[in-house]
Amino acid sequence: MTITSVIVVFAVLWFLTLFIVLPIGEVSQAEDGRVVPGTPEGAPAHPHMKRKLIITTIVASILSAIICGIIISGVITIEMLDVFDPTE
Repeated sequence: MTITSVIVVFAVLWFLTLFIVLPIGEVSQAEDGRVVPGTPEGAPAHPHMKRKLIITTIVASILSAIICGIIISGVITIEMLDVFDPTE
């Protein structure tokens, strides 16, 4: 597994984790009772992006380490995942 592969695995997992973490604990402006003029009522009242980005990075790092470890150890190989292999 090359360094480029590790970076790609981390980037994909980082964005997937971000999209999962973003809506957690959000309170809309309508629910908060203070809608800023010019914004939709469903916009977050307090996004807490710094905390969410830190959580995303930690979770993605752990998941990347696990997945890269599995790939490097040989527990799962590309040949195991190839469902279109006509030799079997």
